[in-house]
Amino acid sequence: MTQPAARIGALDMLRGYALACIMLDHMPLGVLRMVTLTNFAIFDAAELFVLLSGFLVGMVWTKVQARQGLAAAQWRFFRRAGQVWLALVIGGVLLALLSRGLSEAGLVHTAVWFEYGNWVIDNPLGYLGTLALLWMQPNLLDVLALYVILLALAPATVPVLLRWPWRFAAGSLALWAVAVPLNAALPNQRVEGGLLFNPFGWQMLFHAGVAMGLFRHRFMPALRRHAAALTLLAAVVTIYSLGMVTLWRMGPDGKRLADAMWHAVGSVDKWSLDWVRFAAIMAASWLVAVPLSGLFSWAAATGPGRALAVIGRGGLVSFVACVLLSVLGDAMAMTPPGAGWGRLLAVDLWVIAALWLVALVWLRIKARRAAVWVADS
Repeated sequence: MTQPAARIGALDMLRGYALACIMLDHMPLGVLRMVTLTNFAIFDAAELFVLLSGFLVGMVWTKVQARQGLAAAQWRFFRRAGQVWLALVIGGVLLALLSRGLSEAGLVHTAVWFEYGNWVIDNPLGYLGTLALLWMQPNLLDVLALYVILLALAPATVPVLLRWPWRFAAGSLALWAVAVPLNAALPNQRVEGGLLFNPFGWQMLFHAGVAMGLFRHRFMPALRRHAAALTLLAAVVTIYSLGMVTLWRMGPDGKRLADAMWHAVGSVDKWSLDWVRFAAIMAASWLVAVPLSGLFSWAAATGPGRALAVIGRGGLVSFVACVLLSVLGDAMAMTPPGAGWGRLLAVDLWVIAALWLVALVWLRIKARRAAVWVADS
């Protein structure tokens, strides 16, 4: 039996925070969406989710391969890709049915495209087929389609990364450089072609996370010898990223400075993962992992930190729940129209509490199943 990997409280907390941000960011009238990650960095919760997912893949892969061999690690993540695909399909159906139910009840909502609700009723087999084949990825769940592809390829890519890390890095960078035309050639329902989250671009961030999980014990001692310089560089990048997204709120002078900062780095495209967003999250990762590690460990031990960690440990159930709750919360905030600040805040707090409760119940169900399995084995 594979022993569970040791939990890292700060990592679970950050995963939970990423899921809470994804949920709140898709509630247009929400109050707390004004304090999510995207308001303070040029990247957002999607990058955080993919990077942390890659890190967990690398960390777990190392443990499984050491104890059970390469084939066991490959099978584990191929099976995990199937679980993510199933979560995408089930989540896509539930999302469409929820949207249709809200529409039938006269509850306006804009977080998800209303046509999914029509399609799942008018042509359920067609909806299910296009969803299962990844021909269509419903908005709010589209990052899971990216995750399915990256995980399905992990049994082939991770062994290469382990054996030839620098060659793999060069290949990943080269693939990222031609990501836009490659993605456009993928058959898809989108007029532009390809997936919204370009897998040829986002693979670089995912594999950066995998490399962190695989090699952290090897490269961190070397990097720590240059900690002062790296921390200074990371702080400059992070402050620049903060300025890009906040200065425009500080009057005409601030807006002019923000415009100049944006112009200096060129276009910033989330969907193909441009270099600005990649550099910003890598810089933030260094700050979190090294100079601020004590602060984040402390935060993970607080009540809110532990609550976010529960959400983070909920995995795919938490992800699907956060998507469904964002649609439900959006409808609650919009109906009736003209809700005040207090009511909107109450809706935000309710969906966060509901997400925590779903994750907690799921974790307890898993714990009971594991106890029964151990007792029977």
